[in-house]
Amino acid sequence: MAGLCLGTVQFGMEYGINNTLGQPSEEHVFEMLDTAIENGIYMFDTARAYGTAEAVLGRYFESRKNRDSVEVISKLRPNVIEENGADVYSTIRREFEESLKRLHTDYLEGYLLHTPEYIYQPQIVKGLRRLKEEKLVGHIGVSIYGIQEGYAALQREGIDYIQLPYSILDQRGMQEGFIHEAKAAGVTIFTRSAFLQGLFMMDKERIPPHLQGVAPYLSRFGELLSQYNVDCVTALVSFVKQEKDIDYLVFGVDTKEQLLQDIAVWERKGIPEGLMEKLKETFSDIEKSMILPSLWSNGKKAE
Repeated sequence: MAGLCLGTVQFGMEYGINNTLGQPSEEHVFEMLDTAIENGIYMFDTARAYGTAEAVLGRYFESRKNRDSVEVISKLRPNVIEENGADVYSTIRREFEESLKRLHTDYLEGYLLHTPEYIYQPQIVKGLRRLKEEKLVGHIGVSIYGIQEGYAALQREGIDYIQLPYSILDQRGMQEGFIHEAKAAGVTIFTRSAFLQGLFMMDKERIPPHLQGVAPYLSRFGELLSQYNVDCVTALVSFVKQEKDIDYLVFGVDTKEQLLQDIAVWERKGIPEGLMEKLKETFSDIEKSMILPSLWSNGKKAE
C-alpha cells in the first residue's frame, strides 16, 4: 500500500489552477510541515524549479533542527544542460550542490531529472549515478510526463525512482502496464497530480475555456460519487492508495486544513471495489491536453 509524500511546489510559488489563496506565508508553511511530520509523513518532494521551495525547506530544517527526521527528494533544474554547454557532470554537480545549500543539508534521499527527455542522454544519467557513487544522494531517477520516457528509464542502469502523473482521468501508467513493470524491476513509484491541481474541485463556471472539454467528465464523476455516496477527495486519494504497485502519492496543499483533511482521508478504509471498477471503465481514455497540466499553457509548468 502506498505512503504519502508531501509535495512543496505550493510553498515556493503561486501554483495550481484552483489556487485562490496564493503562496502561503513561511509561518504557515512551517506549521504545515510540522503537522505533516507529526502525522507520520516523512518524505518531502521539492525541486529547483519550484520557486523558493528549497530555500523555505532549508530555513525550516535550520529552525527545527529536524533534517534527519525526514527524507528529501529534489530535482535538477529543467533544461540546465543546454543553458551551460559545459561538462555535463560539472553542471549537474554544481546544481546539486546549490540545492544542498538551499536545503541546509549535505545529502538527499533522491535526486531526479526534471527534464524527462534527459533520460535519453547517457552522459546525464551517468552524472546522476556519479552523485550516487559518491554517496551524496541515496537514489536517482526521473520525473516523467509520457510513458515512453518511463520505459526508457527502465533501460538505464541505476534508476531507482520514477515519478509520473496518475489520477482518475489519467490512468496511462496502469493501462499500459508500465507501473507494474517498473515495480517488478525494483523501481520505487511516485505518482502525482491526483487532484489535477484542484481541477476536480472547481465549480463548472470557473473552469477555463481551454479546459471546458473536461466538464462532461467531471459531471459524470460527480454522478458516480453520488451513486456510491463517496466524497470527491476520498475518491481521488483512494484511487491511488488502492493500487498496490504505487509506493507514494505525492500531493500538495495550500493550507493546514487541507493537509489534515487529506491525512484523514488517507487513513480511511477507501472506496468500494465497484466504484473503482466504474472509475477505471468510465475514464479510460481522456485527451492528454485535458489531463496533463504541462500542456495547459506553455508546457513548462512546475510539476
